[in-house]
Amino acid sequence: MLDKVAEYSQEVEAYNVSNVEELEQFRIRFLGSKNIIKDLFAAFKDVPNEQKKEFGQRLNELKKQAQEKFDSLQATIGQAKASVTAEQLDLTRPGYPIEVGARHPVSIVRNEIIEIFERIGFTISEGPEIEDDWHNFSALNFPEEHPARDMQDTFFIDNKQGESMALRTHTSSVQVRVMEGQKPPIRTISPGRVYRNEAISARSLSMFHQVEGLYVDKGVSFADMKQVIQYFAKEFFGKTKIRMRPSYFPFTEPSAEVDVYWGLETEADYRMTKGTGWLEIMGCGMVDPEVLKNCDIDPNTYSGFAFGMGLERIAAQRYGVDDIRYFLENDIRFLKQFKGAF
Repeated sequence: MLDKVAEYSQEVEAYNVSNVEELEQFRIRFLGSKNIIKDLFAAFKDVPNEQKKEFGQRLNELKKQAQEKFDSLQATIGQAKASVTAEQLDLTRPGYPIEVGARHPVSIVRNEIIEIFERIGFTISEGPEIEDDWHNFSALNFPEEHPARDMQDTFFIDNKQGESMALRTHTSSVQVRVMEGQKPPIRTISPGRVYRNEAISARSLSMFHQVEGLYVDKGVSFADMKQVIQYFAKEFFGKTKIRMRPSYFPFTEPSAEVDVYWGLETEADYRMTKGTGWLEIMGCGMVDPEVLKNCDIDPNTYSGFAFGMGLERIAAQRYGVDDIRYFLENDIRFLKQFKGAF
């Protein structure tokens, strides 16, 4: 048996390989799950007692020798492959261009709007997208019978406690949380995703983005609100002429829709403004005193205004996109158009 060990040791010592396939054959023969050294270990019981110590030592030396030989051969093969690769590398070939990414058009519009309002002291507030009834509806003065509570408008969710939750229908819920946790003066905007159970079309989605603003302090008036919105219209659209049309929102009183005068210089202007020259950009209003009460703010001391706008429609108007579904399709051909835009 000792002669067999010596024979295998000589074979290991003399073994040489020139490629990965031959190296694998060596591994299988001497180190694999059914290697020949294992057979010698299995025959250990048949070795005479006076030879067992020497036989065991020689077997362990053979196993170690096989492993060291394999490591050496493997390193040699690796160096040879690296040398061939280096020889084949043509350093004169032109390099592949590194693709520069692009911001999503909705993100571009969102960031610009945030920057505009930050310049006049507005902070950024965020909140959960799954809201309870209080923050999404009740605190904002939505009556129990209001249509927005209907399943046709809202995605409702039942949590493990059996409470009725909903995917927020507006970021006004964030404003409620801000007013509950912070005393006036409050000057904040709340950008984020909102969800409404609407039919998906070229002009509407069931998930879209909003930016809503809130300002609460002593002596805040409708004139203050108009001045802030006019500043935004000038900075973002480059237009100075706005108008406010009476409207209704449960959480503001009085309420208004805001239009900016776009003009009728081109055919696109006629199409975009439906021939009126006026483009609707947001809704706004003075915060209803009941909403302030619900948030433990004294309406006799404080007043405020709020406004909100949808980002997809603004982005579609800015970039001439005729179908807002493109914003969610992640088509690289569409998104590549916005390279270099920030």
